[in-house]
Amino acid sequence: MSAKHNTPALKHHFEDLGQQHACERLGIWMFLATEILFFGGIFGAYTVYRLWYPHEFEVASSHLNRTIATINTMFLITSSLTMTLAIRAAKLGNRGELIRWLFATAALATAFMVMKGFEYAEDFHEHYVPGKLFNDELAAAQAEIVGKTEAEAKAHQFKPERQKWAKELAVQTQHKGVDSNKVQLFLCFYYIMTAIHGIHIIVGIGCILWLVWEAWRGALPPESYSTVEAVSLYWHLVDAIWLFLMPLLYLAGAGYKH
Repeated sequence: MSAKHNTPALKHHFEDLGQQHACERLGIWMFLATEILFFGGIFGAYTVYRLWYPHEFEVASSHLNRTIATINTMFLITSSLTMTLAIRAAKLGNRGELIRWLFATAALATAFMVMKGFEYAEDFHEHYVPGKLFNDELAAAQAEIVGKTEAEAKAHQFKPERQKWAKELAVQTQHKGVDSNKVQLFLCFYYIMTAIHGIHIIVGIGCILWLVWEAWRGALPPESYSTVEAVSLYWHLVDAIWLFLMPLLYLAGAGYKH
């Protein structure tokens, strides 16, 4: 038996490392294909409703926090770089660098989730969530401008506790024909899509920290770099999905004129 067959990195059910690496890549690509199909269905549904209700989706999108979304985009783009550098360190057998780059990736992912948590908290504080909170806030704002002309409604001084989105949407629903139910439909897509993506981020953090543990105990020799590569492919998919979510959700109403 050749020396390469005796390496601890070789699993007993593979003939050699080449076969093992090929199987690992095939497995992760098959998994990623199912993920693409899953997200493809969600993106497809979003596209249909966006084509049916373009105005309401633009109105709803214009009230999202694009500053936090931009910061989070930078976090994920940078994390793709650090994950790629982790693969390089794994191939070179540099355990110290591997652990550092993996920790950096996990830290960026955690920063993303922290910022997302702040964004969700802000949305809930402003009652910008589909359901009773949204309807009650909007109804209160609409009650203040009942019977007013569009000019009077725009100039109306709302009560201080009224949320900015509710004041603007109240005018739009009464004088611009905006359907608040369709605005809430957009918010349903927003929360579902970002929450599912967030779950994938959390899973990715767990996988990366597992790699850190494996690297720390010396279980990731250069011959096992494909294990890091497999996790990196999953992570790049998660990053790529966000690059679709960012324009679809946050930039849909970026040019909307209130």
